[in-house]
Parts: sequence; C-alpha cells; structure tokens
Amino acid sequence: MADLKMPEINSVIIAGNLTKDPVFRQTNSGGTPVVNFSIACNRRFRDSHHQWQEDVCYVGVVAWNKLAESCRDNLKKSAAVLVDGELQSRTWKAQDGSSRTVVEIKARRIQFLNKRKKPGDEGDDASGFIEDDFQGSDGVDERYQGNDPGHVYEYKYLSSE
Repeated sequence: MADLKMPEINSVIIAGNLTKDPVFRQTNSGGTPVVNFSIACNRRFRDSHHQWQEDVCYVGVVAWNKLAESCRDNLKKSAAVLVDGELQSRTWKAQDGSSRTVVEIKARRIQFLNKRKKPGDEGDDASGFIEDDFQGSDGVDERYQGNDPGHVYEYKYLSSE
C-alpha cells in the first residue's frame, strides 16, 4: 500500500474567444517560434435568487513551433478556438525586482472555430455543398454547410506534434 502513487494527470480542454491579437515572437536561442494569446471563456449559472448570471474567465495560452506559426497566420482578436493542452506555470523577475508567476495553458492542439462567408457568396441565400479540403501536416480543414445557409463554419484542428 505504501507504494501507491497518485497518477500524474495534467490535461485541459477549453473553448473561448481571443481577447486580442496573438503575440508572435521567436526565442533568442535558436529562433523557435512561440505565440501567446488569451481567451475569454463564459460561464452561465443561476445565483441564489435563481436568476441567470454570467462570469468570464480569462486564460492565457502559449503555443510553440508549427502550432505557433499556424496561430499567427489564422487567429485574430475575437476568433473562437478550442484549446487542448496542459497547465504550466512560469516565474520571472519583474523590472521592479519582484517575482511574478503566471499559470497558462501550453497548447498541444488547437481547433479554430472561425465563422466566415463562403468564397464568392453575395448574400445569405447561397446554396450548395462544400467538400472537405484536407491540408498537409498542419491538420485538417473541414468545411461544412450548417443550418445557416449563407455561412460556412471552418473547423481547423492543429497539433503541436
């Protein structure tokens, strides 16, 4: 019994919208691409008076390598994403000499949930089907005609691997 060990599980899945444009940079040592952004995730609940309330949770996200480049190229403020990753904390010294710590999500996979007009559509009464378009190592770009006939929802699933 003394040898039992708690499993080490660190997994997060969260969906939300970017609060501002992603910040892309490359590390000083080696030039590894990295992108940071934060998302807002809404939570609805009933208060003690049974009235609906809404709370917003802001979460930082960091992505590396090809995943960072894809985020730079495809994301902007208010874009909807689903992030799968793990929690990590960082500590650094601020300019005033104090220590700062942040907990953020290190992304393993990011699914872009952008809503956009189909290319060439003029109005909301467009019809027709969109075929799946498979992209290279960045992931799959699956386009699907939803209940709103004038829009196409783009789901792009990217992995850090």
